Amino acid sequence: MDTPGAGLGYLRGYNDALVVGLARTAPQFDRSSIAAATGLTPQAVSKVLARLAGDGLIEPAGVRRRGVGKPATIYRIVPSSRYAIGVHVARTRVRLVLTDLLGEVVAGEVVSLPDDFTPEQLLSRVDAAREALLRRRPVDPARLLGIGIGMVGPLDHANGIVRDAHRLRHWHDVPLRELAAKRLLMPVHLDKDVTAGVTAEAWRRGGDFRDGVLIMVESGIGAGLWLGGAAYRGTHTNAGEFGHTVVQFDGPRCVCGRRGCLEVLHDRAVDGGDVPLAARLLGVGVVNLLQTTDVGHVVLAGADLLRHHDVYVEEVASAVRLQVPRADWLTVTVSVSALGGDVIAAGAAMQVLNAAYGRPSLDGGLGR
Repeated sequence: MDTPGAGLGYLRGYNDALVVGLARTAPQFDRSSIAAATGLTPQAVSKVLARLAGDGLIEPAGVRRRGVGKPATIYRIVPSSRYAIGVHVARTRVRLVLTDLLGEVVAGEVVSLPDDFTPEQLLSRVDAAREALLRRRPVDPARLLGIGIGMVGPLDHANGIVRDAHRLRHWHDVPLRELAAKRLLMPVHLDKDVTAGVTAEAWRRGGDFRDGVLIMVESGIGAGLWLGGAAYRGTHTNAGEFGHTVVQFDGPRCVCGRRGCLEVLHDRAVDGGDVPLAARLLGVGVVNLLQTTDVGHVVLAGADLLRHHDVYVEEVASAVRLQVPRADWLTVTVSVSALGGDVIAAGAAMQVLNAAYGRPSLDGGLGR
């Protein structure tokens, strides 16, 4: 037998998240604009707005008059009402950022990692960096939603397990999400680094970024996929091993065990001092990816790439222009992430915010 009121808490949480997700896209909004964008009744929207205002997530920002009748109250989101911490685990260092409810980075911390670090060494460094971050930028614990980790793959996002991370010996089937939650005493969201990065780009770019890819070049090559307005992780939640696509059948052996992967050829060119060749190789891989996915945006990121971003942008854009058939029709925007070195950590924090107050996949939104 159904229990009266069963599921009501879930429905309230869903509606609250729906409204906050939309409110993040507009500097100001009122009841009617929320109702039009969500399909909720004006009465339901009024209840949601009252709850959100009571929780401090939104606040009144004046009134709007539309002809005769009672003026409409205008609201705005309160960025400082909630925070999340994002972590980017690279092979030599770990970067932490603190973001507010709008996903803006308000503080950051970077610490080095030992060579061939273990899970315990990583969590020790993350714990210490978190404490340093929060000493420098104190936050009410009640407003801190959790911590997101963007980690080197291969990675089983669904189960929170790192599966044989490339070039890291101590990371065979490590349940990092569980270990981090026990060590840090906070809710933890674990994802592949590139997926966290493309989430950040989608947040910043809005509805136009429905189909895009983030290419990261940093001690390896990966691709974060954003397809149909959402992160794409694949059947085993390990999508994005872009660097391990073969571009030379009889090429050198890669760390993944195959020969002629894009990553090993690219890295050999860089080690030989030929950055333009490395960038051209990346361009070939990007065109292959475009032919498969037909995305409209290519965002370049990663510490190794950013050191020579002008060369990479030129070569990748040239490859797209000259190698994509009918580039006049299959148009693609190539750019560098505006978040720079923070893109993975910021995206990991945004994934935590999404888990609580997710941006819904609705056409239109509230506008600006």
